[in-house]
Parts: sequence; structure tokens; C-alpha cells
Amino acid sequence: MQPVIVFLGLIVAVAAYPTEDQVLVKLDDGPRYQYMSGPEGPELVDLWLKTSDVQQAARYNPDQNNHYHLFTRNNRQTSQPIPLGNAAVLRNSNYNANRKTVVLIHGWRNNPSSDFNVHLIAAYLTAEDVNVIMVDWSVGAGMDYVVALNNVIRSADHVSRYINWLLAASGGNIARYHVIGHSLGAHQAGIVGRQLGGRLPYITGLDPAMPGWLTHPQAISSNVAIYTEIMHTDAGTYGITNPAGHVDFYPNGGRGMPGCGDRNCDHHRCIFYMAESLTRGGFTGRRCDNLNAALGGNCAGASLRMGGPTAKTGNSGMFHLITNAQSPFSRG
Repeated sequence: MQPVIVFLGLIVAVAAYPTEDQVLVKLDDGPRYQYMSGPEGPELVDLWLKTSDVQQAARYNPDQNNHYHLFTRNNRQTSQPIPLGNAAVLRNSNYNANRKTVVLIHGWRNNPSSDFNVHLIAAYLTAEDVNVIMVDWSVGAGMDYVVALNNVIRSADHVSRYINWLLAASGGNIARYHVIGHSLGAHQAGIVGRQLGGRLPYITGLDPAMPGWLTHPQAISSNVAIYTEIMHTDAGTYGITNPAGHVDFYPNGGRGMPGCGDRNCDHHRCIFYMAESLTRGGFTGRRCDNLNAALGGNCAGASLRMGGPTAKTGNSGMFHLITNAQSPFSRG
């Protein structure tokens, strides 16, 4: 039985009948305790789902706790909250269905003021005249890691319903959507894409989280969108190593980013690479024959730009590039 099915099925039962703390599900085949990147640095997390975790998760209701904030060039600094189903608020907002819509999904223990949101909102609005929808699922993301991991699926269901509503209410076109997620948010972006039938034209996964996702049936993959791009900056610790998109970029071999002194910095450096790729471009990778070549930098194939606002539909493979230690990070 898949872990998420067990988890969701037990929420009501465990919340209604308190029991002593028992292990319900063991995620992945690796160690029970692994490190994950938190806001203050590495945190040792428990990947075994317990009854106390299910009770904690019962306090998260995406219908009540997920919030959606619109930013445009007319309101760069102050968001316009647009609740799901409120057509009047949508009509009176700066949302324009003729523009591209960018959906941002943050990671574990992040919130609206985290680097992921602050830098990517500013960068995308500088690059293009777009609607940016910032997904605030911080209530679900702020719980213990194994709980937040399972909340990813619950939040993704709400986000996909929100996008469907936005399309119907505004007369928009799904072909003009770009969804970007970081860490746990990268997997959530993939689940959203899967629930939308793989019709999204462009999904970007920034260093998708590794703990709990190695064998997870809903981990991000190439079939979640018409074009899925993955950026690996902490492969093997906080982020996954194996390719998961149509195109996977391994800047600096996917780990040990120049200018970073720890893995926490590595895991978040992809945010700054993505932001710079939107405004400046310049990140040019070379195609690699295999994963070992991508990790080792032994790549001399065709070139392809990393990131950016436009899907590179039709391309595939693994790519390696070198970055600078500080901004500007791109060498191109």
C-alpha cells in the first residue's frame, strides 16, 4: 500500500482515537533518521510516519490554510490575495488572462518572505509582464518533515483545483502557464502537473528534495508536463541525484556550489541561479553522455541554456555547466 494512501486514510481515525505513538509507515529503504535543509541549517528528521504525525497533520486543512497571492508589474511589492472560488475578487484584481501565469510553490518551512518567493517574484516580473501566483502553503510546510512531506500531496490537490478554477473563471489558457517549485515544492509542482493531466507546458523543479522521495510514487518525473526541467545543486544529500525531467542540469556537478560553504547553501543556490536565468540568461550547459559524466563534468555535447522563462520543449538529456562563486553566477 502506498504511504500517502495509508497516511490520508488514517488522519481521521487516529485523530478521533488517540493511541500511544506507533510507527505506521517507513518511507524509503534508507536510514530512519536523515538530515534535511531547514531555515536555520541542517535538521535531523525522522522518516518513519507515527501516529503523532497523523494527529499533527489533521491540523492542516488546505481549504482553510492555503493562500494564493497575485503579483504583477502593477503590484510588485504588495500582493493581491485571490481566494479559490471568489470570482469577484479575481475580476477586481490585476490578473490578466492574456498574460503568462507563473505559479511558485515553496519548500519545507518556507513562507511568503523566504528567498524562493522574494527573488523569483522580482526576477520574473523584471523579465516579463506576467501574473505571478505565489502559493502559500506554509501551514502544511511548517510541520515536522515527514508530515510536511505528506502534506505535499494534500496541498497539490488544492493547487491543481485552484489552477482549474482560475482557468475557468478568467478564460485563461493552460498553454501559458509555468509552475516552479523548490525542494518539497518541486515534488508538489510535479503532482500538480500530474493532476492536470500533463498539460502544463513548463514545470521547473529546483533541487527536488531527496529524503522520503527515492521510491515515492508521486515524485517529480518527466511525464508531469510537456516540458519538465530539473536543476540539481545538492545531489545526494538534500536533493535527488538521478535525472527526473526531460532535461536535468547539474551545475558544478550537482553539488558543492562555488561560493557555498555547506550543503544548506548548495540546496538553496538553485533559487538564485533560476532568478538570474530569468533576468540575464547566460547559464549554458553541455550535454553529457551519462549521469557519471554529468556529476564529474566530463561533458562536451550540444549546448543548452539552463532555466529561463521559456520551455525548451523537444530537448532531453543531462547537462553540466560551471558557475561563478558570486553574482553574477553565470559565465555566459
